[in-house]
Amino acid sequence: MESSIEGKNPVLELLKSNRPINKILIARELSHSGSLSEIIDLMRKRGVPFEWSNKKFLDRKSVTGKHQGVIAYASAKEYSDIEDLIAKAKETKALIIVLDGIEDPQNLGAIIRSAEAAGATGIVIAKRRAAQLTEAVARTSAGAIEHMMVARVANIAETIEKLKGERIWAVGIEAGQNQTIYDVDLKLPTAIVIGSEGKGLSRLVKERCEVLASIPMMGKISSLNASAATAVTLYEALRQRKKG
Repeated sequence: MESSIEGKNPVLELLKSNRPINKILIARELSHSGSLSEIIDLMRKRGVPFEWSNKKFLDRKSVTGKHQGVIAYASAKEYSDIEDLIAKAKETKALIIVLDGIEDPQNLGAIIRSAEAAGATGIVIAKRRAAQLTEAVARTSAGAIEHMMVARVANIAETIEKLKGERIWAVGIEAGQNQTIYDVDLKLPTAIVIGSEGKGLSRLVKERCEVLASIPMMGKISSLNASAATAVTLYEALRQRKKG
């Protein structure tokens, strides 16, 4: 299956990764400077086939309507095996994001971007009733998808048990809990478990978590969306780990 990657920054990150690229289309109208200059240089170094085209042709080919004059065609990104993700986690102090039913591609893309920026080990998503790694997710991640392990599993609750068996403790983020993320030791090898946009954590997943913690809310709304909650929790973990 071939997928299209659109936009200057996503294509640049694609070129920096080891993912096979079939072809790149570039609009003739673009100025050969900045990120485009870097794209052309990397493209030639890697020997990637490319075609100069016109913007109207790219408009017709574009899936997103936001190609910025550059479209790459690559083999679809493969999901990581959960065992490979666990093996990687054992090499460092694990910081894994487990997503329980995130359905919005924009949220998933933003989560991948935050996870990569914070140095997370990887992300776990469900095979069903959840957003998958699509072009929209890749675009929202701003290229971070190329550098982040994403494992797709049949059962999130069972996967949490598997992670716990590897001494990675599960911290569920749930609004309304008296204990907050500032009270939890995130320096330990940790799986941060984030619930769906509307329903939060499912009952079985919540039961598998060893601790539930909330994010303090000082305003009138009761909770953050999934991507914002993930980012806040990731950077609290990073703060604790930097502090020692």
